[in-house]
Amino acid sequence: MLILATTEREYPWGVLRSTNASKVKVVLEEKGVVYQVDRLHPGDLWKKPPEMLVKHPLGKVPYLETDEDGVIYDSTVINEYLDDKYTDNPLKPETASARARMRMLENYADEAIISVDLPKLWMPMWSSPEKRNLDVMEQGREGMRKNRLPFIESELGQQEYLCGDFSLADVPYMAIAMVFEVDDFDLSVFPLTKAYFDRLRARGSYSAISPKTSLQDSLGSS
Repeated sequence: MLILATTEREYPWGVLRSTNASKVKVVLEEKGVVYQVDRLHPGDLWKKPPEMLVKHPLGKVPYLETDEDGVIYDSTVINEYLDDKYTDNPLKPETASARARMRMLENYADEAIISVDLPKLWMPMWSSPEKRNLDVMEQGREGMRKNRLPFIESELGQQEYLCGDFSLADVPYMAIAMVFEVDDFDLSVFPLTKAYFDRLRARGSYSAISPKTSLQDSLGSS
């Protein structure tokens, strides 16, 4: 049994989830691997108790506990591990150049979006509406509109997915699509990206991270 450690909370405005752990959930679902979710208290990410540091030396989520290989941490490392370990439905392209593109686009999502602009929009969502810094949230949206969404639009071109077929490159963008769904982000001026995010949300694996899926219904597979 695989156990995915993450943070998830249910609020009146939807179920909110760790963006990086959501990346791993998507791959577990895409691969059809049996797993269970271990929900940590969000405060542990700040307090970093010793028992958490034993599993992840940086005191972060996600980390994946495995029977055979111990603990694997970092969402990108976990996802490549899962694709290497469970060879059905491969999520990496075949050629070296296509795999390099996959990793570059995945890295862009992690380093430029999930770590920079998206937290300005996403972290306030974990507080009640009256406590949110609306100016900071708008800064996050503006960063997306000015810098990130034009890049995604240009990289997509006429492809359905970033590397042609669905791959690990698309996985972090599913987490971004999740945040945009909660925020009701207007993508009308980025039609290719809007259609792309709609395709991502239509995949069966998205239900595991959807803000409309309850905590009880997203405990993992059996």
